[in-house]
Amino acid sequence: MENVIEAYTGVTTQGKKSRTPAKLDMWLTGTGVFLALFMMGHMLFVSTILLGKDVMYKVTKLFELEFLFEGGIPAIVSVLVFAISAIFIIHAILGVRKFPISYKSYLKINEHSKMMKHSDTSMWMFQWISGLVMMFAAMIHLFIMFTQPQNIGPFASAYRVVENHMWLLYVVLLICVEIHGSVGLYRAAMKWGWFDGENPKETRAKLLKVKKILSFVFLTLGVVTLLAYIKIGLENDIAPGQKYKPEVTSLHTIEK
Repeated sequence: MENVIEAYTGVTTQGKKSRTPAKLDMWLTGTGVFLALFMMGHMLFVSTILLGKDVMYKVTKLFELEFLFEGGIPAIVSVLVFAISAIFIIHAILGVRKFPISYKSYLKINEHSKMMKHSDTSMWMFQWISGLVMMFAAMIHLFIMFTQPQNIGPFASAYRVVENHMWLLYVVLLICVEIHGSVGLYRAAMKWGWFDGENPKETRAKLLKVKKILSFVFLTLGVVTLLAYIKIGLENDIAPGQKYKPEVTSLHTIEK
């Protein structure tokens, strides 16, 4: 109980100030920045479908280490997903400390936000709301990727999006993840002063502009990518478990 009080208030039961909240904030920032950068890379990976089904297939096989093992090992993806899930859970637990603990607390914060009309406060509101949504929606996606690593590819992914009606979940995740990530990077830079210069107001304005650009670029890329998978799913009569078969089916064959 003493540890809980210390983590939330920064004061020990003996009345001394504690560094625990600051350390937890550092871990929250560290895991958050890692996940935000990972999600940007993840979006670039799934968007390779825009370059063609063969390109997306080859990148998928690259993650399965087909250049080392003939045919690739999908289980390697499960290991990666497990690691990301662990970091995500740690980040979520640390983030819960920032959530309103009751509906009355939420109403007070919401009233405070409307009264201030401050963009950073509004972004913080979106942070914890989107974080709450992702605690459930993201875990569904991670569970599917962990248990079905072999079903990642042009046809398998398109089948999941269209036939399994996962497009709705992905729309929610796209909005929450991409904006949550860009806002998180912006707020982390502001909080810890990573890019502070001689003019803090000018720095804030520049970082806010970068945040808006990141949000727009990755949201647009995400929508176009999702539409591409939907198009593939609708245009092809894909059977459950059907794998895409390019003309060259192995990276070893490509090398030969």
